Amino acid sequence: MATSRRSLPLLRTLIAGKTQTRTVTYMPRPGDGAPRPVTLIPGDGIGPLVTNAVEQVMEAMHAPVYFEKYDVHGDMNRVPPEVMDSIRKNKVCLKGGLKTPMGGGVNSLNMQLRKELDLYASLVNCCNLPGLRTRHENVDIVVIRENTEGEYSGLEHEVVPGVVESLKVITKFCSERIAKYAFEYAYLNNRKKVTAVHKANIMKLADGLFLESCREVATKYPSIKYNEIIVDNCCMQLVSKPEQFDVMVTPNLYGNLVANTAAGIAGGTGVMPGGNVGAEYAVFEQGASAGNVGKEKMVEQKTANPVALLLSSAMMLRHLQFPSFADRLENAVKRVILEGQYRTKDLGGGSTTQEVVDAVIAKLD
Repeated sequence: MATSRRSLPLLRTLIAGKTQTRTVTYMPRPGDGAPRPVTLIPGDGIGPLVTNAVEQVMEAMHAPVYFEKYDVHGDMNRVPPEVMDSIRKNKVCLKGGLKTPMGGGVNSLNMQLRKELDLYASLVNCCNLPGLRTRHENVDIVVIRENTEGEYSGLEHEVVPGVVESLKVITKFCSERIAKYAFEYAYLNNRKKVTAVHKANIMKLADGLFLESCREVATKYPSIKYNEIIVDNCCMQLVSKPEQFDVMVTPNLYGNLVANTAAGIAGGTGVMPGGNVGAEYAVFEQGASAGNVGKEKMVEQKTANPVALLLSSAMMLRHLQFPSFADRLENAVKRVILEGQYRTKDLGGGSTTQEVVDAVIAKLD
């Protein structure tokens, strides 16, 4: 009897320990497990390599998605209508890089997608990955960029020969909704600070309107700290003390520059996930340098880094409300990076794309 009493605390400890290891997940609605169609655009250069990596991993983990694949290239005049119809039907798209021609009269298909689908918010998550050495530690920055206006409005014309005018358009409507998205993101993800990036000391009306909109929205989120920084000082602060930033909200051009700088600090564009979202549609792609399709040698040798798009596809799975699949994929990628045995050249290794993919599949729980 005494022995039984002595073993009771041990039993309770074992039961308590077992209970603590159980995880709490969301409760799906009936039918939420039905496979979801996703429009897939492999794109140019390394795009087919890295999108194929995602397809392999999704198949290996039996993720509840299937892809409708379309052949689209950056030198096309427009995104084909059947592709736009597919995205509008499916609401979600995963894409590789689409090469943007320099100069000339060909518009960027990346910009066309953002404008026609009103993907007004670009989100790039720049954070340190365990095991990947960088100059700075504790970097965890989310850059939220207005995606539809500013210097990317595409309003350019030649006034007289040798003089070109390019218009920067800033509206209160677009500035307010990107500010609301940034603060809402911070609130829902337990982020503590939102920093507005601007050049209102020079562009007093345009960037002044952007700042005014951010300040108005900030008053509705008293629990989140709000501050402002001029874009040139922001770049200097990023490379010297990036850990001071949390969520950053920016107009279009500044966001492109800031996101790429932050990505380089945190490990490179090859490991930074991102996406573009609007009220109805979402397009997920490599977080920084979406128009960078890699070098020809990388394509020939099949050594493109698939990590960024794999992590972007994990973001996509969360967007589709498949959080456990997203966690499995993200954890597998991070374990491969941490162990360091399989890394592509940009991360200091010598692995091929397929070797990294096989390693990720092997780490899936």
